Amino acid sequence: MPSHTLLVLNDPAAAYLKWLDKLPAGTRIAAGASAEAFRQSAPEADAMLVGAVPRELVEEVFSMAPRLRWVHIMWAGIDSLLFPALVESPVVLTNGRGVFARSLAEFAIAGMLWFAKDICRMRRQQREQRWEKFIVEELHGRRLGIIGHGSIGRAVAALAAGFGMKVIGVGRRSPREEFDEVIETSDFILVSAPLTAETRGLVGEDEFRRMKPEAVLINIGRGPVVEEKALIAALSTGRIRGAVLDVYDEEPLPPGHPFWSLDNVLLSPHCADNTPTWLDEAMQLFLENFARYASGEPLRNVVDKKAGY
Repeated sequence: MPSHTLLVLNDPAAAYLKWLDKLPAGTRIAAGASAEAFRQSAPEADAMLVGAVPRELVEEVFSMAPRLRWVHIMWAGIDSLLFPALVESPVVLTNGRGVFARSLAEFAIAGMLWFAKDICRMRRQQREQRWEKFIVEELHGRRLGIIGHGSIGRAVAALAAGFGMKVIGVGRRSPREEFDEVIETSDFILVSAPLTAETRGLVGEDEFRRMKPEAVLINIGRGPVVEEKALIAALSTGRIRGAVLDVYDEEPLPPGHPFWSLDNVLLSPHCADNTPTWLDEAMQLFLENFARYASGEPLRNVVDKKAGY
């Protein structure tokens, strides 16, 4: 079996890189978080693993590695890491799609239960030592519309079905009338679509105007897929019931941002998939793909670079 040279763009001290010890003997590995770390190895490299580094570093090291055949990004979202030279090249790109779906699906269910059971009110009454019964809702029979029916959307749909929810999902090939049906009829609207030129601002002022007043928007995809100003207006005026957010236009969310003070918003600091094992699982996926790459088998999670996901 021919040997391979792997460039690992990541802090070399990161604990999850211990999984690299399981690569085939003879694999040459260069790891670092600066271009200088790859000066000698890049010209011979045929594979690259991209971790927690800025796009600028990926682009610079990519230009130093003319023999690259495969790049794997540990994360599912790749919109911030695509650049023209990579998109136009014959290099195969794969990502961590699917690793984070289970945890994000649980978070989406938690957000729906937060509103259905009015947990915010429970906590408020507890602080006030006020015993006041009220009506709680069920998820059973509620309608969940999913925008972006990839691995995350499917994972949420599976859990929602277990609660007896009615689920409808739309993806890139769905006709417009199905998208409109999701917007107009759903009690909960899950946004799990990737960020591309086509999906930026996909849910905006017109969509919020057509949602049911009791609708709750859940965004666990990418912040800019939802027009933030339109969402803030819909929440502030009571046009929709609320929102559950893990992603935003600007991260970290700046002080004074309206989301901080809105009582009908449940905020997560983009960590809904940060489980104790998420990085290990991402590395295990990479190892499986490396074994496929080394043996000439089809890779998992090949990205359509032109489409952006």
